[in-house]
Amino acid sequence: MTSPFTRRALLAAGAAGFAAAACSPGAGSGGAGAIRLLNVSYDPTRELYKEINAAFAADWAGKHGGQKVEVEQSHGGSGKQARAVIDGLQADVVTLALGGDIDEIANRAKLLPANWQTRLPNNSAPYTSTIVFLVRKGNPKQIRDWPDLIKPGVGVIASNPKTSGGARWAYLAAYAYGLKQGGDAAARDYVGRLYRNVPVLDTGARGSTTTFAQRGIGDVLLSWENEAFLTLDEFGPNFDIVYPSSSILAEPPVALIDTNVDKKGTRAAAQAYLEFLYTPTAQDIIGKHHFRPRDSAALARHGASFRQIPLVTVDQPFGGWTKAPADHFAEGAVFDQIYKPA
Repeated sequence: MTSPFTRRALLAAGAAGFAAAACSPGAGSGGAGAIRLLNVSYDPTRELYKEINAAFAADWAGKHGGQKVEVEQSHGGSGKQARAVIDGLQADVVTLALGGDIDEIANRAKLLPANWQTRLPNNSAPYTSTIVFLVRKGNPKQIRDWPDLIKPGVGVIASNPKTSGGARWAYLAAYAYGLKQGGDAAARDYVGRLYRNVPVLDTGARGSTTTFAQRGIGDVLLSWENEAFLTLDEFGPNFDIVYPSSSILAEPPVALIDTNVDKKGTRAAAQAYLEFLYTPTAQDIIGKHHFRPRDSAALARHGASFRQIPLVTVDQPFGGWTKAPADHFAEGAVFDQIYKPA
């Protein structure tokens, strides 16, 4: 029997194949009057958007005389996905892990306006998430909080902040913990020691989950909250979730890629798709898939599983996504200074 993570790898391969095809002319419209959209997303949203896409297609057909809309997906590390759009991948919408990646598309490729984040509620982030620890059942290494990640003999599985949005959130959550212990010098020392315990840096969050859950490498995974719950759903007897004493408020944003939708004639459907993410139907699906809904009713229905812990933001203490990437993830910046691959 094919394992869940193998099935996901096959789905990802299919999405990548579509992504290549989507660069060709005419990829934006389906046959027989159907509308075809491409949502370029980050790693751990496959299951979420599979269900949202079906709900949106039904909603659109009900409002437009039965007209079909097909939403195709492309998934990968958030930074890698942003670069693919910059390089010509014909996304109608992007649903990425962090605002800085969409800023790159706006600034470098001019495919959408710089003020894209003002066009939808909550700075264009229809849900939030955070970073937690996923450990093996019974927590044999007794990993409870950030200091435990730098103990000798603890294998930490994380993805690469050069390519993965989730990895950037995880890195900043760890750095924020270090800052509280004694400022920038303490933070650099702490994060440097943490990444010395990382045997494998995958390119995206789903790859790191596969490394930890399927390949059995490491003692703890720095994980998106939703990805940790998904792992419990599929391999529950083998893992536990640990919430650290503090983490970070992750706000994955969404955006319309104006140049592409106008070229393909899909603006109305693509805009409706993004607006649908804020509806009660979609917000309930978001909560079901262990993302934190913005809608208070949906959050109340699903909130029992979301532990409340102190969360820093990217704005404080990192200066937002206009400053944090240059300080920490650019060539020669802090991550390059502290991470020395074995």
